[in-house]
Amino acid sequence: MKNQLLLVAMSLLLLACNSSNSYDLIIRNGSVYDGTGTSAIVQDIAIQDGKIVKVGKAIRGTSTKELDAKGLAVSPGFIDVHTHAEPLPLMPQAESHLRQGVTTSLGGPDGGCPLPIGAYLDSLAKQTVGINIAYLVGHNTVRNHIMGLENRAPTPAELDSMKNLIEKSMLEGAFGISTGLKYLPGTYAKLDEVVTLSQVAAQHGGIYTSHLREEGLGLLDGVGEAIQIAEQADIPVVLTHHKVVGAPMWGSSTKTLSMVDAARTKGLNIMIDQYPYTASFTSLSILIPAWSMADDRYEGFARRCQDPILRDSIKRGIVHNLINDRGGNDLKRVQFSSFDWKPEFDGKTLYDWAVAEGLEPTMENGAELIIQAQIHRGARCIFHAMAEEDVERIMQHPHTMVASDGRYTALGKGHPHPRNYGTFPRVLGHFVREKQVLKLEEAIRKMTSLPANLMGLTDRGKIAEGQYADITVFDPETVSDEGSFTDPHHYPTGIKWVIVNGEVTVEGEKYIDVRAGMVLRGPAYTQ
Repeated sequence: MKNQLLLVAMSLLLLACNSSNSYDLIIRNGSVYDGTGTSAIVQDIAIQDGKIVKVGKAIRGTSTKELDAKGLAVSPGFIDVHTHAEPLPLMPQAESHLRQGVTTSLGGPDGGCPLPIGAYLDSLAKQTVGINIAYLVGHNTVRNHIMGLENRAPTPAELDSMKNLIEKSMLEGAFGISTGLKYLPGTYAKLDEVVTLSQVAAQHGGIYTSHLREEGLGLLDGVGEAIQIAEQADIPVVLTHHKVVGAPMWGSSTKTLSMVDAARTKGLNIMIDQYPYTASFTSLSILIPAWSMADDRYEGFARRCQDPILRDSIKRGIVHNLINDRGGNDLKRVQFSSFDWKPEFDGKTLYDWAVAEGLEPTMENGAELIIQAQIHRGARCIFHAMAEEDVERIMQHPHTMVASDGRYTALGKGHPHPRNYGTFPRVLGHFVREKQVLKLEEAIRKMTSLPANLMGLTDRGKIAEGQYADITVFDPETVSDEGSFTDPHHYPTGIKWVIVNGEVTVEGEKYIDVRAGMVLRGPAYTQ
């Protein structure tokens, strides 16, 4: 009788213990990569109230939902530290990023951002978004707000106004400062201005990311300037979308990476982000001398083009860039993505336009067409001007993070760069599985804990108890980007599940509109 009572008591105790282990979600039997670069371990992950509460083998208990990840890779959600997040208010679901496995985006790159940042972040929080979103404050936006597009140094009063705006943005939640020193009006800023403003961000725990002043013939000087900023402003620096543009410079990544290593040896925190393609995407105006667009990039430019001497100088500058820089010395390498004046050329090339106009496809005629395009409000273009060997070499550097430089995109709209859909799957499929440029665990580290550490996100970027449950589950044997430069509008394959703050937002490669993202605020944020 006593033995029977004891058995009953033990059964009740076991039942009570099991009933207490109740979770919102359990992911079972997956090959778990914790994000730190270590090899996978087959484990279960239990999630409760948006966080990972247990990681281990054969977790006991019940859950509202279970996912069987046998044969699949289970990774921290990917963190994209270079996102053009401007469309987010109109595309709050961020589907094109989530389907890549991205659970967190850092917006405000290349010197551009919304202002005031605090009010903008508040509006996103009220709207609800599908992805975790953070922001940098953009130097170009700040400079334009205070000085317009003037090609000169700021007055002391203007510099103080910019410093105040940087500080205000940091206190409102920015994670740091970004610059676009190739773009207007950042290209007009001298080193001392950039250092002074970066010091303000550094004082509030911020980071610095930079579209370098030059990525072609002046690449080494551009990298050197970024390293100077890291040293003089005492701030972590990211060489953002690091690349080598133009055939004359191909192979120079050996030198830029050596410069990064030397700077890190001196104690400077220099990092890199990169997208895995040999073509960039930006405004057609990047081929135009910056001085010709001072004050007004369209009307001011048009006025200067009416002066034969200035027009000749502008044309010569464009021809130089077509040959040596993003033009790739071939009009076929300049591909229109969004051309409002002549939308029939979206997806086609500068060569196609020249032929359609009955022009010989020379660099001089290409330059004339670019002048006409800029007078008619410009265009957005894809520039095929990089070498695969540089892409691979930069990718392998231990301090390079994977980042898209893409924007949230509506399926079928326009002719975007395929990175908007495929950056992270392309690394996992093409560069890990097919070309074996990286090991899988290292690629995942570059997508998760490495960017999380840069941003100071101590509770994201790893699979560990206490972390937010941002998780991506994918098939390493099939994951692939499906879009191309001629046919970009395809979601990737092989991204099976994506979980944002504990909520399944992609299931069986199908998007679920649950809007589980959070608005993240930087280290100096004060409510």
